[in-house]
Amino acid sequence: MAPKQFRAGWLRPAESDPDAEAALFLFHYSGGGVSMYSRWPDYLPPSVECRRIQLPGRQDRLKEPPFTEFDPLVSKLSEIVAAESGDRPFVLFGHSMGALLAYRVAVRLEREGSARPAMLGVSGWAPEGFTMPTRGLAEGPDGAIASLLEELGTVSPEVLTDPALTAMVVAPMRADLAVCADYRDDGATVDCPVVAYTGRRDPYLAPGAMRSWQERSHAFLGLREFPGGHFFIHDEGPGIATDLVQLLHRQLAG
Repeated sequence: MAPKQFRAGWLRPAESDPDAEAALFLFHYSGGGVSMYSRWPDYLPPSVECRRIQLPGRQDRLKEPPFTEFDPLVSKLSEIVAAESGDRPFVLFGHSMGALLAYRVAVRLEREGSARPAMLGVSGWAPEGFTMPTRGLAEGPDGAIASLLEELGTVSPEVLTDPALTAMVVAPMRADLAVCADYRDDGATVDCPVVAYTGRRDPYLAPGAMRSWQERSHAFLGLREFPGGHFFIHDEGPGIATDLVQLLHRQLAG
């Protein structure tokens, strides 16, 4: 198991709240970082602590080499969550690539028996019908990745006019696209309940794609739809967080 000091580099905040009764682990989308969840601690009650996971190769971990293969990354994330969850109930939640990572961490933890999530929340990604390109872009020129970032709207146009800044945002996006392209779906299910969230105008999800989560859990809690596109999560964070907490309390009570 990785030393606590090393594990802390992956988590914001680094130290767990000993008074919290449960934990919510948050996984960010491709090319992004923990800043997307900067306000989420304010959305949660004191009884549920917010543990944001920061992948290497970006933001305050810019100098660390990013992961480019799927299985090693999921293995490391599973080790960190298992070590940090302790004996408290915990929820895994992710958006887009983060949903894929949260799902596979849940699968791995359940298979290993090292820790069992109380619930899995997935947003903006589905095991079937997700159409954002990965493999071709991961191996393509910087300009193609920069164009995708501009299309997504996750990077301001001013950043993409500066070659040095462009290189800083393209590198983690390329690594994350490589991670996603390396994933091979095996249809794995999870024992924990799953709840799904989506934007009604998400251009990267085929109609009905998020319903495919029904086949991946023995306890599907339903699909919540919100206004907006792929990054509806930036506007709907309070509603999603509130729903996750309510569902968690219901699971623990039932």
